[in-house]
Amino acid sequence: MELITIIGYISAILVGISLGLIGGGGSILAIPILTYLFGITDTNISTAYSLFIVGISSLIGSMSYFQKGLVELKTAFTFGLPAIAAIFVTRQVLVPLIPTELFTVGNFIFTKDIGVMLIFAVLMIFASVSMIKGRKDTQEKSSNTELNYPLIVTQGMFVGMLTGLVGAGGGFIIIPALIALFNLPMKKAVGTSLVVIAMNSLFGFATEIANPNIDWTFLLSFTAIAAVGIFIGSALSNKISGAKLKPAFGWFVLIMGIFILGKSLLN
Repeated sequence: MELITIIGYISAILVGISLGLIGGGGSILAIPILTYLFGITDTNISTAYSLFIVGISSLIGSMSYFQKGLVELKTAFTFGLPAIAAIFVTRQVLVPLIPTELFTVGNFIFTKDIGVMLIFAVLMIFASVSMIKGRKDTQEKSSNTELNYPLIVTQGMFVGMLTGLVGAGGGFIIIPALIALFNLPMKKAVGTSLVVIAMNSLFGFATEIANPNIDWTFLLSFTAIAAVGIFIGSALSNKISGAKLKPAFGWFVLIMGIFILGKSLLN
């Protein structure tokens, strides 16, 4: 086994640690690992793998939140169902319509794969800014506050489009949305977010499950290692404040986002 492959499998643990510790960031790590350490440059395959890995890991990570009563299932379905509808349309209708070669500038061919990676890099940069700035502590508001359902549906569909297009679970968008739209306290927002991420990601992967190019041995091995990371991250969350680690993780994500942005354009 080559050194870079070993590093890739070790890095898989970080996917789970991120989800277990801060409730998001799994896909932000999974896509670059799959692309640059394992050489999976086909975005249809890499995003499908990311959806499965992050979906299973999030499902496992949500179990401890279920046990502590920190998951709002009604909220998860209210937000998640519009997202699932958007995922289906994106994966089955929009993605197949995107041509392999989008345009050419001189000798540079701007392909679909480059476009997806650029969108992903921009999302990483935006997510990193949110992590670095941090989020102010929010107090739980009255549960009788009237919910803005049109805004909830719109936000859910936006997250679903991102999930379907770039294989990102969208935790960095979902958590703030759950706090703002449903008045959830932070811990419940994280637990509920993991359920939404699991729903979205696994449904997104289901649209690709018949793809003959999926290497199930590799995918299940990578996912198993990421699942170990979930337990490590959950254990660390009881000892280390996620709020303290999030800015450091944010700087790492920012550097990775700029790297992917530059590498995609230079290639």
